[in-house]
Amino acid sequence: MKHKSSRHAGRAKRPAHTGVGDLFSARPERLWLFTIILVAATILVYRPAWNGGFVWDDDAYVMKNPLLTAPDGLWRIWFSLESPSQYFPLTYTTFRVERSLWDLNPTGYHWINILLHATNALLLWWLLARLRVPAAWLAAGIFALHPVQVESVAWITERKNVLMGFFFLLTLLAWTQFIDARERRSWRFYRLALVFYVLALSAKSTACTLPAALFLILWLQKKRIDWPRVLQLVPFVVLGLTMGLIAVWWERYHVGTRGPMFALGPLERLIVASHAAWFYLGKLVWPAKLTFMYPQWTITPSNPLAYIWLVAGIVLCVVIYFARRYVGRSVEVAAAFFVATLSPVLGFIMLYTFRYTFVADHYQYLACIGPIALVSGLVIRLSGSMELGERTLGILICVALGVLTWQQSGSYRDIETLWLTTIDRNPGCWMAEHNLGGKLLEKRDLDGAIAHFERAVQLKYDNSESHYGMADALRRKGDVERAMTEARISLDLRPSDPETHVVLGMALMTKGQVDEAATHFSKAIEIRPKYSTAHYNLAIALLDKHESGKAIEHYEKAIELQPDFLEALTNLAWIFANYPDATVRNASKAVELAEKANQFTGGTDPNVLRTLAAAYASNKSFDKALETSRRALQFAQDQRNFEATEAIRREMSFYARGQPPYRAD
Repeated sequence: MKHKSSRHAGRAKRPAHTGVGDLFSARPERLWLFTIILVAATILVYRPAWNGGFVWDDDAYVMKNPLLTAPDGLWRIWFSLESPSQYFPLTYTTFRVERSLWDLNPTGYHWINILLHATNALLLWWLLARLRVPAAWLAAGIFALHPVQVESVAWITERKNVLMGFFFLLTLLAWTQFIDARERRSWRFYRLALVFYVLALSAKSTACTLPAALFLILWLQKKRIDWPRVLQLVPFVVLGLTMGLIAVWWERYHVGTRGPMFALGPLERLIVASHAAWFYLGKLVWPAKLTFMYPQWTITPSNPLAYIWLVAGIVLCVVIYFARRYVGRSVEVAAAFFVATLSPVLGFIMLYTFRYTFVADHYQYLACIGPIALVSGLVIRLSGSMELGERTLGILICVALGVLTWQQSGSYRDIETLWLTTIDRNPGCWMAEHNLGGKLLEKRDLDGAIAHFERAVQLKYDNSESHYGMADALRRKGDVERAMTEARISLDLRPSDPETHVVLGMALMTKGQVDEAATHFSKAIEIRPKYSTAHYNLAIALLDKHESGKAIEHYEKAIELQPDFLEALTNLAWIFANYPDATVRNASKAVELAEKANQFTGGTDPNVLRTLAAAYASNKSFDKALETSRRALQFAQDQRNFEATEAIRREMSFYARGQPPYRAD
């Protein structure tokens, strides 16, 4: 009996399906095998996004961000208010390094995001294993392969999320090393945790919730929480609180989360927050119809049904409290981590993106760790009870999630695919309609652009952006009257929008209303003094009014602001070469500007070559003018540009006689 009792006691001490020692305590070759499998699987499921393009605000963060290329950009990233969005200096620093490596090739940016995400999954596995959380390997697999993570990984702008996650998890790992009494020289891990935390906050300010995670680790491991331990937490709390307050200030006064849209009362914010928490949990459990932009909820405090999510949350909290004696602290820790990590984006603090939607998949990138870790242990237990083998059910779940992630990451193949997918899953999304219209306008699909702008206006009439977009598309199509109408509506909604003033001015120029057009161009410059397009169009209007001196000033300003402004370079070169008033002409300047324009086009643009020929002729270099004109003629003929062909032939006849073609002298 004694022998049997001893054997029975030995079995009782052996963890059943914990997943704690299943892989981390395995032979090194098995550890490496799982690591390789996890990383390879993560990379594979993101295959459709490997070479994806830039989407939405990637232009502000990467493509058109002067901080990434300016000589003093690194200093300004860290010590100025010029960031396109929040204060994310470490994130912008990584983008600056990448601009120097692969410029605007999106593939490199995507690969860095994917590799960071795969690394985060490995760090999570290591962290949960150290905390003796059951099925750590499965939690890491689900974290890596769950489709709700696609938005954080496949969207280049969300580098801030995966980078913050990397240092967030490193901070937690250093903290677990520090609080383990068996570790020698544990204070070095404390200092390391502080360094990692500063880097996490520098990547994204939502890392301010990390002190809650440090406390929950102590609670989960049943560590004594006395005053010395509280004092150890204080520096993390101070750092997090400081960065959180900076983020709130930045969002309100620099980004602009003010006005009626953001003036929700405390009760309305509570309704949004409770609904959002359940929304995120639901997408984790059943990741169907994931989309880049979800429908925005209508908040009606007078409707009793608006509080159903809050009531359900209270009920769940009560259940968790009374269940703790049976399930231990794991459930409450998972729930607390989930809510605490989500807290900055639940709606208690207004974010600019709430203008479009109250929820987004990337908001729960790290928060999902709590529910995932909890469910993973349950899956392993179910797998054993269903006699599927200890890991079979978990592997099947990972495979299913991987397939969904493959499909979801395909949405980020390019910007058009993203907006079309968004419209398909959220037909009422005016922002997707507007942005798709803008993309089609770039491609000169004017009818398609107008159709989507019209749809955007139908969904949200007071959307000034779409009225402006429609005005621009209609002007380009030649429907000037409608263009002017839409531009005026846009200005009624946003009187201080410089782009709309320019579009209206260009439409007025087409109608011959030069004075009114010049007024709108001037207004645009008054609003935005460094608006090169406004300076360029005002120069055209002033030249029409025979105010050549002022016109030249604005052409030169446009070029100063945008050195590669091809049209401004070409127009000003033509003026200096051919203007009837000899006091205005400047042959050497004409050659300088035209040669610069020619360099930008690679010597293949017939209009630029024609201008360069005129500049040479103005400088009495008629042989060069003839040679350049012959090249211009060849390109014009290749492009079947008959109007340019005739003009170039006429000009060549003058150059052959040693005469400039457009001057009385």
